[in-house]
Amino acid sequence: MPPSKLAAVLKQADERNLRFVSLQFTDIVGQVKSVQVPMHQLEGAVNGGKWFDGSSIEGFARIAESDMFLVPDLDTFSAIPWEPGIGSDGKEKLHTGSARVICDVYTPNGDPFPGDPRGVLKRQLERVAKLGYVLNTGPELEFFLLRRSADGVETLPHDAAGYFDLSEDLGTEVRKEMMNSLEDFGIKVETAHHEVATGQHEIDFEYADALRTADNAVTFKTTLKAVAASKGLYATFMPKPFFGINGSGMHTHQSLWDVKKGKNAFSDPKDSYGLSELARQYIAGTLEHARGMIAVLAPLVNSYKRLVPGYEAPVYVGWARINRSALIRIPQISHGSLNSVRIELRCPDPSSNPYLAFAAMLAAGLDGVERKLTPPDPIEENLYHFDAAKLESRKIRQLPGTLREALEELKKDEVIRDALGDHVFERFVEAKTEEWDEYRTQVSKWEVDRYLEAF
Repeated sequence: MPPSKLAAVLKQADERNLRFVSLQFTDIVGQVKSVQVPMHQLEGAVNGGKWFDGSSIEGFARIAESDMFLVPDLDTFSAIPWEPGIGSDGKEKLHTGSARVICDVYTPNGDPFPGDPRGVLKRQLERVAKLGYVLNTGPELEFFLLRRSADGVETLPHDAAGYFDLSEDLGTEVRKEMMNSLEDFGIKVETAHHEVATGQHEIDFEYADALRTADNAVTFKTTLKAVAASKGLYATFMPKPFFGINGSGMHTHQSLWDVKKGKNAFSDPKDSYGLSELARQYIAGTLEHARGMIAVLAPLVNSYKRLVPGYEAPVYVGWARINRSALIRIPQISHGSLNSVRIELRCPDPSSNPYLAFAAMLAAGLDGVERKLTPPDPIEENLYHFDAAKLESRKIRQLPGTLREALEELKKDEVIRDALGDHVFERFVEAKTEEWDEYRTQVSKWEVDRYLEAF
């Protein structure tokens, strides 16, 4: 790390009275972990790492191999907006402020730890860089704003707004505070709006290189939860918290940027869809591995209650421009905006680990590029209206219907397994199999209501 970068960070910390720094990383399932240290420890962490016990982290290391260390990425250093060291009046706070910095994880011998999700993504980004490209992504994270009640959680009682509705309810005001906090973190917000379901919202941020947007997605979730909590609310990224209404997705826009030519490698103005041959190969690879990577993109038992027909979540493996029932959509662009051409993968949900999700998406797309695959014809029809016979005649596959089925598909997909690496693949499957087994042995209220008196 250049000394000038560290000096600039330490100067910022001093000017803003930031006395503590949270060294952050994620475990395999995407939970944010943190080691908090006084700011005077940051220089030592940058130059020599900060040791921690990896055996206590989900999917990291066994007891016998627990020691590892964190190295901060100073490009991610930022003050935590709700823990300021200086007030709006310019005076020091009694409780001095904190910052956060996202870290990479290393083994005792100085090698990148193979179980670090951020490292998994960086390996795939290095792979695409050797081909002369940068992966750009733009995730759209949907979430519900809920209020805790005696019976658990409920949607805000006054929130009756619908998709893109203008309203002046509490949810709208909280969204504004969320956007302010994201901007304070250096995350450039583009739009925010109410989503389809009662209590459901979406805030979109700047389309950029995949590592930055993965870092931002992780920060996005922790920020929204913190702001909601300050208002006595709860922000949840659970894919399907309520029966009978839309769930929350993380539609992810993707394109490859040609570094040498300085342009969007997915763009071809002569093509009817504006797509280059490279983009079509990338689409073909994504479709080829959709079933194999869905366990990473939709990793919860609950995820597969969102991925059902009728609630705008994709179920069928296909692509199109105007058909929102397709797995991949080609968004419209303004006339002449060729650098904006991209694909939108609609099956991921916000419970996924963004680092692993982006790594899997990129590996799938690159497999199509390297093998020069050709995608099937686009389907500009509502796939939800297809019956089983028509789906079979058109050779349209469906995504797995359960986490158990998705894990079996992951085990068979060598491309996605290789992208994750043996360590992450084995620990991920182990953790998710335990989750499935715990779920399948539960007796739900639905079962009791349906069967107890009938039998």
